[in-house]
Amino acid sequence: MPNAKAPRIPRPEDVEVIDDDMARLFASKSGAERLAIASGMFSSARTMLLAHLGSEHPDWSGERIRREAARRLSHGSV
Repeated sequence: MPNAKAPRIPRPEDVEVIDDDMARLFASKSGAERLAIASGMFSSARTMLLAHLGSEHPDWSGERIRREAARRLSHGSV
């Protein structure tokens, strides 16, 4: 059985705190609007990750890059 990494406990200086103005802005959004924002952020992260993996591993096929991106974005559950 491989050694499982212990979860990393963030240091206080690593934790970002949301700005009060941004908190008010997000609180004013409807659930659908917040979901649309989250979906856009996920899509953007996936696009950036695919580009990164493609540049880091030019020998990988598109399918392998997509599988690795899915694995990373799902925290290894795929």
